[in-house]
Amino acid sequence: MQVPGPLKSLFSHFPLYTHPPLDDKGNKVLERPTIWVHLSKHHASADAVLSSDVECLKWQAYLALRGLSNIRVRFDVDAQGAIDGRLPNLHVPFDASASYSWTVDNKKSSTGPIDDSTELLSAPRIVEWVDVKLAHSSLDDAWEGYKDEAAKDESRAWVSLLEGNVHAALILSQPSRSFLESLLAPPSPPSASLESIIVPPPPPSTGFLSLLPSYSLTLFSPFGSTSNNTNSVRISSAIREAVFEKYADAIKALSERLGTDKWFLGSDYPTPLDALIFAYLHCILQSSETVRTEVTRRVNLVAWELRVAGTVKAAFSRV
Repeated sequence: MQVPGPLKSLFSHFPLYTHPPLDDKGNKVLERPTIWVHLSKHHASADAVLSSDVECLKWQAYLALRGLSNIRVRFDVDAQGAIDGRLPNLHVPFDASASYSWTVDNKKSSTGPIDDSTELLSAPRIVEWVDVKLAHSSLDDAWEGYKDEAAKDESRAWVSLLEGNVHAALILSQPSRSFLESLLAPPSPPSASLESIIVPPPPPSTGFLSLLPSYSLTLFSPFGSTSNNTNSVRISSAIREAVFEKYADAIKALSERLGTDKWFLGSDYPTPLDALIFAYLHCILQSSETVRTEVTRRVNLVAWELRVAGTVKAAFSRV
């Protein structure tokens, strides 16, 4: 049976290509721990080792500032291939002699096994894995690494400030995605939405606009490749102005609190708060001028980020 000429001409514009099967990498021994993180195409480069996602970069900084090194990093794993659809994940050799909360009778649980010799850890498991790896937990310290109990309590306020006002400003500073990009973007579990950060939350869209995806508020880099805010919201100019005003106050307070100290809150050694602050400062400095200027005008923050970035980068290498 002959294919009609017009149909054959149409098919010629959509050729079918065949490729040989990929080499099976599953049998290769995992020599070093490997972290799976997100890298935005806007920040991709051949020598990049730091994620462009705040959540992923926070964990990279945590590993490096705890003193671990020689860790490989992968950017080619989509979030849909991660545990619970969220990056980062840490792929590590399975140690039958180690005792973890997720192991039973020295056997892997079903939380994320890869094969008989490795296992995959979600972000919450990374802390315990590092504690076992270093044979030391920060919880064993009187104030979890901070200089005193007051600094430990203060650290919680800074975490709230970063994950609130600073995070909201970063979301609003991201370029809007087109309507077509929003329709084509695959669904994934949303990260922190703008409504959950802004107090009071912005009112939802009504009428016809409520039927359209809120592509202008999609959580694109530096917050992940497909973390979408699925609820339509209306951001007025007054709300935007208030968000950036609070952001400016937060960065000013951060600079004043650091002063000339080596680590935040006067700690002798880096703490989880330093890892979080580094993640935000690094992403801000890679973001638009709307938020970048508030940091670049403060020399101590720029110098601190540059110094810590060197430490964090040195702990990782590309796969």
